[in-house]
Amino acid sequence: MLWHSGKCSVCETVLLLLERERGGGPLGPPRSALPRIPGAEPGQPKRPEAGLFPGRVRGLVRRAPGTLSPSKPFFLPQAAGDEEAAAAPPWPAEFPAERAALWRPGFLGCCEARAFSSLGAAARAISMAGAAGSPAPGALNVNVGVLGHIDSGKTALARALSSVASTAAFDRAPQSRARGITLDLGFSCLVTPLPRHLGPPTGRLQLTLVDCPGHASLIRTIIGGAQIIDLMMLVIDVTKGMQTQSAECLVIGQIACQKMIVVLNKIDLLPEGKRQAAIEKMTKKMLKTLENTKFHGCPIVSVAAKPGGPEAPETVAPIGVSELIEVLKSEAYLPNRDPSGPFLMAVDHCFSIKGQGTVMTGTILSGSVSVGDNVEIPALKVTKKVKSMQMFHTPVTYAMQGDRVGICVTQFDPKLLERGLICTPESLQTIHAAIISLKKIQYFRGTLQTKAKFHITVGHETVMGRVMFFSPAPDDFNNEPMENSFDFGKEYLYQEEYLWKDSRSSEENKENDQAGERQIPKQQWALLEFEKPVTCPKLCLVIGSKLDTDIHANTCRLAFHGVLLQGMEDKNYTETFLPKLKVYKLKHKEGQVERLCDDYSVIGRSLFKKETNIQIFVGLKVKLSTGEEGIIEGGFGQSGKFKIRIPDGVRPETKALLTAISKKKPKAGKGDTAKEDESNKVDSIQPVHITLLFKRYVFDAQKKMIQS
Repeated sequence: MLWHSGKCSVCETVLLLLERERGGGPLGPPRSALPRIPGAEPGQPKRPEAGLFPGRVRGLVRRAPGTLSPSKPFFLPQAAGDEEAAAAPPWPAEFPAERAALWRPGFLGCCEARAFSSLGAAARAISMAGAAGSPAPGALNVNVGVLGHIDSGKTALARALSSVASTAAFDRAPQSRARGITLDLGFSCLVTPLPRHLGPPTGRLQLTLVDCPGHASLIRTIIGGAQIIDLMMLVIDVTKGMQTQSAECLVIGQIACQKMIVVLNKIDLLPEGKRQAAIEKMTKKMLKTLENTKFHGCPIVSVAAKPGGPEAPETVAPIGVSELIEVLKSEAYLPNRDPSGPFLMAVDHCFSIKGQGTVMTGTILSGSVSVGDNVEIPALKVTKKVKSMQMFHTPVTYAMQGDRVGICVTQFDPKLLERGLICTPESLQTIHAAIISLKKIQYFRGTLQTKAKFHITVGHETVMGRVMFFSPAPDDFNNEPMENSFDFGKEYLYQEEYLWKDSRSSEENKENDQAGERQIPKQQWALLEFEKPVTCPKLCLVIGSKLDTDIHANTCRLAFHGVLLQGMEDKNYTETFLPKLKVYKLKHKEGQVERLCDDYSVIGRSLFKKETNIQIFVGLKVKLSTGEEGIIEGGFGQSGKFKIRIPDGVRPETKALLTAISKKKPKAGKGDTAKEDESNKVDSIQPVHITLLFKRYVFDAQKKMIQS
């Protein structure tokens, strides 16, 4: 019988449950006699952390008395000296040495579980024990995107790497076969032994390949595919190098992915005598291209996924694929997987199976799902029960964040959902506008103007949206960015355009420029107003593009990317929500003093138009260029002139200046040079300027003018 070292009631409980599940050895005591976690009250079973125990084992543990604490990962080793332990593979160097004596392949120790980055990763590792419901028992799943320019050989590479294909793999759609190009996302997988740096050597690594289209017109699909991957392969035609869509895929990868491998494909087209030199030359070019990106120094592998091209016989073996697999294994990492929280899945294909129901295939973005759970299709406001699930043709009962899964429901028309989101009921918001924190994509050549329209991509959905940019108040430009939150208690400065090192100063910012040096805030935001509602989770990735740009133009169409901080669900958000957003414009008006009225007042002009209602400006403070501060008292006459009261009185030197200006210019007679000289002196006197500064909140219905 299996046993463990120490007195851990968690281990004892799970040990007995696993033993029952596996059907080997003594069944142990009845369920009522199972060891109880210290501190748990009898008769008060609590549900363990969702996802800690995959498949049917999780269901058994759910019925166990007491609470299984996720802070106490369990181990199920065999006694030292056991026959199987003697034949066990070498102990992984990354795992604690004190557990080496208890190591047995197929089981996970308490300390070993802590080596995983999250409970989700631990749950995946626990499935290495062979729990029911795993598509490839012992498999850690890593999603690998295959991106690149059209005709770079992405689908051929995915086919050469794959051991299992899904229903949407290798251009199976009739439209794709007819046109000879990838039109939609394709999915397949490669299962390989788990590399030593990821865990027990008896485990398995499942690389789910996401084959993205390469045609420029399908950029929306490429963006959607990039958001579900952990690792990216950028496929380059070695005979052509970087091309337009290769560059766009690189930009998307920098936004959505952490690690990348460059694959130089079609090396069979290079003359054999010059092949190695050409590969080395292209490798140097790629390293140079990537040196200023997050992927600098990434691995570069040369292959020929389909030697001889598409018409070559299937018996022709690919070149360099085994080396690429080794690089993929070395670059694979433990993604952050968290089974807790609401379930959310990006659906990319939907179809019916006669006698079964409708299958929605996709990648789980967060949370977990089990057979029997209710899921909502928020775009349609429809809730369905999960009848069954599969991972690459293997039936499963449980799936979690990062998994590629097909979910079968009944009585649902697949034509209603081509792609979109499904989730835990009532966990998603449908929004009409949003506030995002954003950054400009440096390769986008144009300016980002307020009120401009962009294609806004959120998940698999792309809609048109109008933007308004704003920044912190000038005094807060150097404040550290706020991650994943937005403070409605602060005031923000309206911007005519996104502030960038190459952008021109707007009126609102001229006063913030110092000594000709442009001030750029550390964080900027935008208000997005969608032309049609969007269903999405909070803190999701947002990408703004100009997809109406000519696809043949050698230019980046991706303009900005950001994180959705706040969504606005109310259709009347302009009245109910936006007034809470304190975005203001700085207003700057200038006029001149026409004449002195008395020691405490002057008459001004040129600050307002003739038709302006001066009464709304009464009480606002102004400043004279000679230093005095005054208050607008009201209009003066009908021509837009106004009266200013100077509480501290007009300075003597200002009086003298205004007296000189107010004198009428003498009319010079014929040959009267003295009068001409006097006139020139009056013209040379600089007028006294009046400056009026105030701010007005953009979403204030009353259009109040505020002065600090």
